[in-house]
Amino acid sequence: PDKPLIDPTCGSGTFCIEAVMIARKMAPGLRRSFAFEEWNWISDRLIQEVRTEAAKKVDRELELDIMGCDIDARMVEIAKANAQAAGVAGDITFKQMRVQDLRSDKINGVIISNPPYGERLSDDAGVTKLYAEMGQVFAPLKTWSKFILTSDEAFESKYGSQADKKRKLYS
Repeated sequence: PDKPLIDPTCGSGTFCIEAVMIARKMAPGLRRSFAFEEWNWISDRLIQEVRTEAAKKVDRELELDIMGCDIDARMVEIAKANAQAAGVAGDITFKQMRVQDLRSDKINGVIISNPPYGERLSDDAGVTKLYAEMGQVFAPLKTWSKFILTSDEAFESKYGSQADKKRKLYS
């Protein structure tokens, strides 16, 4: 919460929305209903007490600097709608923007991205170009932490820099 966070390929806005919810200590299911709420052996009063307790823990005072960008205006609108549905629309700035237009004069920050890849774009040349642009744009942000999620084994060579750490993720 003390550093700006940018997702330059935000798509539907998931990383930005989750970042707000974590920073504000918002319970993941706070704004949704669950099937068990219809069970007659769980009291409505208990459900309401749990919801009230979770809502009290939300930190609304925290100032956040979270931005999601995407080249696709339609995805930006979807991200805005998702943030609205999650109750965090006022905490995130969404912009239609190309990765290569990203700039920041802030000293520290976090970039997190799950950029499009071959299977999602069906355009290997476009993916290679995007990864190279990411490497060029992010390079001046030396004091920023960068987290890139990709299944592309050749990402580092396309990006133009080696990762400090790598983690295998399984879904």
